[in-house]
Amino acid sequence: MTKSEKVEFVVNKLNELYPEIPVPLEHKDPYTLLIAVLLSAQSTDVRVNKITPLLFERADNPFDMVKLTVEEIREIIKPVGLSPMKSKGIHGLSEILLEKYSGKVPTDIKLLEELPGVGHKTASVVVSQAFGIPAFPVDTHIHRLMYRWCFSTGKNVVQTEKDAKRLFPKELWNDLHLQIIWYGREYSPARGWDLDKDVITKTIGRKKVINEYLKKKKAR
Repeated sequence: MTKSEKVEFVVNKLNELYPEIPVPLEHKDPYTLLIAVLLSAQSTDVRVNKITPLLFERADNPFDMVKLTVEEIREIIKPVGLSPMKSKGIHGLSEILLEKYSGKVPTDIKLLEELPGVGHKTASVVVSQAFGIPAFPVDTHIHRLMYRWCFSTGKNVVQTEKDAKRLFPKELWNDLHLQIIWYGREYSPARGWDLDKDVITKTIGRKKVINEYLKKKKAR
């Protein structure tokens, strides 16, 4: 298969598996999505989805969030980890949204990246999922699968994002990054991986990765 045929195969297979694409983090507007994505760093979506209702019950907008102290926010979000840093980020970005943007979340990725606690991936998720602006946020699943599928060298997430944007049509980015995340979780995880169930990697996967998998399987 040529590279473009492999891309087409992946897109078709993901559309077949995920015609409806659930958004992993529960939210109701751009602000609650921004907070949920910030909380998800080095945590799981399941854990974040348990904590956000408790936080949003107290404050689901920047006006109410700044009325809470950093310590109060930290107490609520402790279970998701990195709470000292995340609570400062949530409080700080809420203040800036009020001061500079009348409480609204900006749609510009660069302006989002200027907010405390907001990195490139978080900003990309927000513009993509809240505003429908094409972006390709790369998480651990996408980084792993782009390497497994020979679409990227696996050097770093910056390179993986560049490769993904180069290979896949822009109008597919917003759906595709979510489809790849779900596929990675369900069929091609880092641990407990079963190649027989992973039809995409089995069909177009990197030879080195497949051979290592088979070697380990044989050794068991």
